Amino acid sequence: MEKYRLPMVPGPVSVPQQILDAAVVNYGSADLEKEYIDLYKATEKALQKIMRTRNSVVIQTGEGMLALWGALKSCLQPGDKVLALSTGLFGYGIGEMAESLGCEVRTVGFSFDESITDFETVERAIREFCPKMITMVQSETPSGTLNPVGRIGDLKEKYNVPLLYVDAVSGLGGSVVETDKWHVDLCLGASQKCLSAPANMAFLSVSERAWEIIEETGYVGYDALMPFREAVRNRYFPYTPYWHGTAQLYAACCLILDEGLTRVINRHEKVAAYCRERALQMGLTLFPAADAILSPTVTALYVPKGVSWKKLDAALREEGLVVGGNYGCLAGKVFRIGHMGAQADMQLVKEAMDVLEKTVLDF
Repeated sequence: MEKYRLPMVPGPVSVPQQILDAAVVNYGSADLEKEYIDLYKATEKALQKIMRTRNSVVIQTGEGMLALWGALKSCLQPGDKVLALSTGLFGYGIGEMAESLGCEVRTVGFSFDESITDFETVERAIREFCPKMITMVQSETPSGTLNPVGRIGDLKEKYNVPLLYVDAVSGLGGSVVETDKWHVDLCLGASQKCLSAPANMAFLSVSERAWEIIEETGYVGYDALMPFREAVRNRYFPYTPYWHGTAQLYAACCLILDEGLTRVINRHEKVAAYCRERALQMGLTLFPAADAILSPTVTALYVPKGVSWKKLDAALREEGLVVGGNYGCLAGKVFRIGHMGAQADMQLVKEAMDVLEKTVLDF
């Protein structure tokens, strides 16, 4: 595979060598080795700090969708009511996932270029529908937007909704996430975005209320959460843990915590502001609407008029810059610059924007 000198995709992001080097030579079954148990516990503690939670954190072997599916299947049964708050591809997709499990899903939908702002409509839906679970996305990667999870968490508490499920995969470690303060029961993350580790580990925080519901549901499967509740204490995991991946995930967490989470978030916000300023100066148009909350981890831009995405992408790659295309209704219309994790680097972003400007002007 060709190597590009300016990787600016919105995940999986480029992995620093020190994280790659963190992979350990494991031996035997991790369940039986004290070293792995210690590593798992240390990784959980580090993730709790990044997620701002005292809830337990489950660490699974697999890409982020494993946690998204596992949390739904471990908590929901056919006929359960799910209120899906949707502002983009992933928000609507989570609702569809719940429907596939036989749940009764009501979607409060917004345009893909918006953030959730109509709280009266959301509150009315909660009051009338009485859901068991509310689902939402904190950072909608294809759209480059953030959603105000805290406002929804307050409504969840006001109406005693049992579960708030939040996909924070592309925001965690690069934007403010306050799991406990926002009353999030299931906060979902993955290794390959702001944590800059390989795309092989999923994780999520689980509240005590969520654990009670998980036990009541009794779901059994590879992605089931229940076996993890006592896995460390019993030294018995439901499947062979990925020792290398856990070690790399821990190293990724340490990089963030050593720099300081607040500083890391500020770095993401700074490069995001610079990226957008440069994009506007060269005549490009932001995809999110004027009143949307912009994500500090990814910038979504309209493909310039008169240029196909295929030609723009090819021209950028010739210059060593690779950015992200898009999906569904945004495919071919909106592209994305991923300034997250190791790519939230001002010098890297400056070089990338220089290439983008030159390429756009050449068209």
